[in-house]
Amino acid sequence: MQREYLENKNKINFKFEQNKEDFIVDEIALPFKRKGNFLVLRVQKVELTTWDMIAAFAQFLNIPAEKIGYAGLKDKHATTTQYISIESKYERTLKKFKHPQIKILSQTRHTHAIRMGDLEGNRFRINLFGVDKIEAGQIEKRALKSVKNGLPNYFGYQRFGRDEDSIEQAKAMIAGDLFVEDAKLKKFLISIYQSVFFNEWLKERVLLSREKNGGKFLLLEGDVYLSSEGKLFTPKNIPQKDFEAHKVVPTGLLCGRNVFRARGEARKIEEKYDDAFLYDKGLRREALVFPKDVVFDYKNNFDILTISFTLPKGAYATVFLENIANKNFSAKVIKNKR
Repeated sequence: MQREYLENKNKINFKFEQNKEDFIVDEIALPFKRKGNFLVLRVQKVELTTWDMIAAFAQFLNIPAEKIGYAGLKDKHATTTQYISIESKYERTLKKFKHPQIKILSQTRHTHAIRMGDLEGNRFRINLFGVDKIEAGQIEKRALKSVKNGLPNYFGYQRFGRDEDSIEQAKAMIAGDLFVEDAKLKKFLISIYQSVFFNEWLKERVLLSREKNGGKFLLLEGDVYLSSEGKLFTPKNIPQKDFEAHKVVPTGLLCGRNVFRARGEARKIEEKYDDAFLYDKGLRREALVFPKDVVFDYKNNFDILTISFTLPKGAYATVFLENIANKNFSAKVIKNKR
């Protein structure tokens, strides 16, 4: 599953490693009410999955894991902070909570439990190794260009498993050649199936943009846009100025039922990556995201460039790094810096 990017420039062969020192992720929460019957904890975890962290709290409090709310899943091989919610009646008990890989950093109150997607985005700080002075300048230039022109919002390699074996399972299940009883696994495989189609659609749109629009994303008649107010719409005329002002962004299809579909010229490409017979609910996903607050710190004597940036929820930091490097990464090729 090759991911293509808007500018086909030379490859930059930096390395990075997903570990607790070199890959830092901080969740950016939506505002909390600071009052209510739910306790919101800002938690730091080190080299644990979100599920492992929730399981640790559930075991300590002797409650089902489903009673603990969270907004998103965070990488295991990293140091990450995120927010979870627990009924406020456990506040006193939580003062005794101790875990070698989990730390409660702060707490507040909210009127309801945190739900999946209740976040604005994530702030990343990642060390890139083997970067000389010239490459540091190239990385900075490419990163800042993405701030202006947008980053193709692919699903990253993490979505599809270490060997991408989940893709074949998903296709087999949808085709009726594989029976899956577990509801969570079934839902996961359907999301994989939708993600594969989305990535392939986005790849074709990116290649078209490279060919016909000089590396800037080419808008087509009939595209479905997401407004800054969160509304989906298909305008009569291409909203080029609003797109360049980051007021609207084109979207791609996550196939399924009850979902807006593109029209006209845009639909000719989209329908190649659609499955109208998929019963599960369809969605639309932004074709591009715009990184924010990009900061660089180059350690000249060590050839290390630390890059910090903010992405909206659902976007992948590794996709941003792929865009800069102009090459695909996978779980197999993330090399140890040593």
